[in-house]
Amino acid sequence: MVAYLKETASQTAGTYVHIGLIPRQAGFDIFQNNFGNVVAAPGVPGERIVIEGLVYDGVGALVKDALLEIWQANAAGRYSHPHDGGVDAAFRGWGRTGTDFRTGLYRFETIKPGAIADAGGFWKGRAMAPHASLWIAARGVNIGLHTRLYFADEAEANAKDPILNLVDNEQRRQTLIAAREMRDGVAVYRFDIRLQGEGETVFFDA
Repeated sequence: MVAYLKETASQTAGTYVHIGLIPRQAGFDIFQNNFGNVVAAPGVPGERIVIEGLVYDGVGALVKDALLEIWQANAAGRYSHPHDGGVDAAFRGWGRTGTDFRTGLYRFETIKPGAIADAGGFWKGRAMAPHASLWIAARGVNIGLHTRLYFADEAEANAKDPILNLVDNEQRRQTLIAAREMRDGVAVYRFDIRLQGEGETVFFDA
């Protein structure tokens, strides 16, 4: 007879998530090396950009205590990973931040990622459009939410992207597109996230 263990109960992100994961923002300077929102140090090749936005709950209220992580390739479409060598050591490729406790705004400083080749042939040779992967934890969320950010000025690549094309509803697909604007000479991509309700962002299984 096979004995089965009961599933561990889950909870939403609680009041201590910021102290443990982004303590400096919560007012606790307890780590020697803090994870931050700068994904690519100055000098890393590529167009320097800012990704920012707001997180809304199901009734349209700002979520001012959300936690976000980002993971992306560099300008050449390579990840900072042991199996994808040749990446500049100054390119971390990953960042973590929280929404501002007053304004609700989150912000990442990085470089624009390049298209990613289908080296393994999983997508039948189709490259993935430039994108960044985001993970969100917040009040009322039992399991972290995974989504992708695509760039509005990459329309041709977006039209061929195998993941983006899994979303067959055009209106829903637009929830994954970040709009570009120039601000003080820096490209800023705006990506608001809606956790539920009208205009809900498309989320993917991990």
